[in-house]
Amino acid sequence: MNRLDITSLLIRATTIHQKKYLKILVLFVFFAFNFQFNPSVKSGEASLAAAQNLKQQSFVSKALTISGNAVVTIETERKVISSREGVFPPGILNDPYFERFFGLKGLQIPRSRIERGQGSGVIFSKKGLVLTNAHVIENTDQLIVGLSDGRRVIGKVVGQDSLTDLAVIQLKEKGPWPTAPLGDSDQLKVGDWAIAVGNPFGLENTVTLGIISNLNRDVAQLGISDKRIDLIQTDAAINPGNSGGPLLNSFGEVIGINTLVRTGPGAGLGFAIPINRARKIAKDLITTGRANHPMIGVTLSSNIKQKSNFLSQRENGAIIKYVTPNGPAEKGGLKINDLIISINNEKIKTPADVVEKINQNDLKSTLRIKIVRENAEYFKIIKPIDIYELEL
Repeated sequence: MNRLDITSLLIRATTIHQKKYLKILVLFVFFAFNFQFNPSVKSGEASLAAAQNLKQQSFVSKALTISGNAVVTIETERKVISSREGVFPPGILNDPYFERFFGLKGLQIPRSRIERGQGSGVIFSKKGLVLTNAHVIENTDQLIVGLSDGRRVIGKVVGQDSLTDLAVIQLKEKGPWPTAPLGDSDQLKVGDWAIAVGNPFGLENTVTLGIISNLNRDVAQLGISDKRIDLIQTDAAINPGNSGGPLLNSFGEVIGINTLVRTGPGAGLGFAIPINRARKIAKDLITTGRANHPMIGVTLSSNIKQKSNFLSQRENGAIIKYVTPNGPAEKGGLKINDLIISINNEKIKTPADVVEKINQNDLKSTLRIKIVRENAEYFKIIKPIDIYELEL
């Protein structure tokens, strides 16, 4: 529609019955004219911005520039001694007639073989200290640590802690060593970027990208009862050989130590030990060779709604389901069905919060625990002990 046609239409719309359509026609002309002669430039601007972004360095590669060189391969060797008696019924090889007839005397001699394994780790100190998983170096006779620059260095275990599956290795040669900065896992939020780095299936320096899928995942939910850790859950691929490697944030800081994976139809779930927890355990291992595990001797639940009326009105807290005899909790006056609502004036929302607050506590310090019991609030002073003391 050109301008001449538009003018003719306006002249003919002068009768009384046609005037009511004039406003509609004018609006149509305005939008038609505007659309024809004022095309939007937003799509062009978007295309230009996209092209510029393609030229920029990926945040993943920037993160690896910061911490990638500090990721190491850990190769382990251990001697396993076994005999072949197990292939026959017990005691049969001691029968002289059986031995004389079959000539099996040599089978009683123990045989030795070398078992080799591989995992990952990350150098976190310029003194050559490596953080990894305890299960990577457990019962090993020799450790060889491989760096990204090609160096292969003998490592010595400084200490390991099976309850948190963490270990510290000392590199036996002089540096300099590349190091990775440690972040703050308490600042993580679900949906944050997560970058897993390691050596799955022996493929060195493998990088996968995902997000933080969940936080404070109780390891007992995964069917593991012999560990004392809450985990970061991620969909970044973690495979055999990734164990002990770092989980990085978008800034290249270590936010976790990769520890295990659960696979299922269609996808796998990866889990990492929060770096704040790992940092504390590493400090204990370096200082004393063992980790401290404060505990008060209770088993907790979050099922408040299933309890009595006065508890069902509470939204948050941790209910005591069991109290260990002669433990700190019992001695301090805590009882079954008490609801813990704060520790040291910090609110408790879940059982995981209780575990976290206790883990943060020094064994020499006491905890001021606020509870609800029969619709009344009380304060109890509890001094934690090391978990190994309770087992004694």
